Amino acid sequence: MFKKILVANRGEIALRIIRACRELGIRTVVVYSDVDADSLPVRQADEHICIGPADGTLSYRNIPNVLSAAEVTGVDAIHPGYGFLAENAHFAEVCESIGLTFIGPSSEHIALLGDKSKARQQLKQAGIPVLPGSDGEIDPDQDCQKIAKNIGYPVIVKASSGGGGRGMRVVTKEEDLLPAVQAAQGEAESSFGHGGVYLERFFQDPRHIEIQVLADHHGHIVHLNERDCSVQRRYQKLIEESPSPGMNDQLRKEMGRVAIQVMKSVNYHNAGTVEFLLDRDGKFYFMEVNTRIQVEHPVTEMITGIDLIKEQIRIAAGLQLSCSQRDIRVTGHAIECRVNAECPDRFTPSPGIVSRYHAPGGPGIRVDSAMETLGVVHPYYDSLVAKLIGYGRDREEALARTRRALDEFIIEGVKTTIPLHRRVLDHPDFQKGQVSTRFLDRMMTSRPVS
Repeated sequence: MFKKILVANRGEIALRIIRACRELGIRTVVVYSDVDADSLPVRQADEHICIGPADGTLSYRNIPNVLSAAEVTGVDAIHPGYGFLAENAHFAEVCESIGLTFIGPSSEHIALLGDKSKARQQLKQAGIPVLPGSDGEIDPDQDCQKIAKNIGYPVIVKASSGGGGRGMRVVTKEEDLLPAVQAAQGEAESSFGHGGVYLERFFQDPRHIEIQVLADHHGHIVHLNERDCSVQRRYQKLIEESPSPGMNDQLRKEMGRVAIQVMKSVNYHNAGTVEFLLDRDGKFYFMEVNTRIQVEHPVTEMITGIDLIKEQIRIAAGLQLSCSQRDIRVTGHAIECRVNAECPDRFTPSPGIVSRYHAPGGPGIRVDSAMETLGVVHPYYDSLVAKLIGYGRDREEALARTRRALDEFIIEGVKTTIPLHRRVLDHPDFQKGQVSTRFLDRMMTSRPVS
């Protein structure tokens, strides 16, 4: 097992990793930018080292500075969390080349699965049901309109190296296709340094379902049930729950089997998430693999009792999984609300000083956050302030506890998405589990959030 791990992240995920390491008896080093010098992760880690100014490209995404911190502090491994360098194949490759363990999949897997168009093609050849789409990236010299017509409108233009809703455009008619392709290519180039895009069929009212997978280096691989991520805005998830109210046991079993098949077909190791679209007829299609721990991983932890961060560390250290598929038992129901510092009606960032912060508690409530009574939401990073997870014996109890916790949650000084979460959980369609990826957009257009 590792003796010392460097945490290459900030905020709640950095604190989450530090806590897991402490329980495993592993010392931690956290890197930080100058504006995060007084943050809770910095104070909780055994060691800390500043790697640059507030700008993430000069600090948290600065590979030479992160690796210098690792060398100076003599760590055995680096945990990247999510975001920043978590899915950077070059960073993982450099770690491998200098004998530093990257807690995640190999650089080869990150590169392969990070190129969504290539991953689609390889998995299609392996017999995985993928969304109908173009054969790889579309070339400017190709007849894009002919390709789209063969797929069938509406189509969605997607960045090959995309994420977070960037580099994506939905097209419903032929005359809008080329402008959408050009806009997506430009956004993809500026966001990811690669302007490649591809086309997929766009389903009007699907559910977004993902399967959590763990795979060690000894041939053991398990899935830990699904998470329903259908409540999202501009392709960014806001509420996740498990089990999905739109799944039955047969569908759940089949989707889990396919998720394991996906990971086996590429010989994947560590934690990963296989994402699917589920249509109204109960058919599901592979979308992509996220090669990192997910923001919504606590939902899975609550219903299975398995610590995913510890499993990541164990796998990276060469140990076997702590459980087999037959050992995994799903009990109860969990719902996660991402509390962001944003205007709840326009989703624009609301950075500033948090003048008052009080996290809810009580039975079945978990809050993952690095915020304190007095804190700052910086404009340089993601707006996530806290993750509120409500757990109950069934969905009804989980909903009741989550609503109660939202009413207890106090964050003053910045605007947050708490009012939006209250409205979603009170909506009759959400309470009945009748949602799709277009649910939130429809709800928002019917009446603005107060």
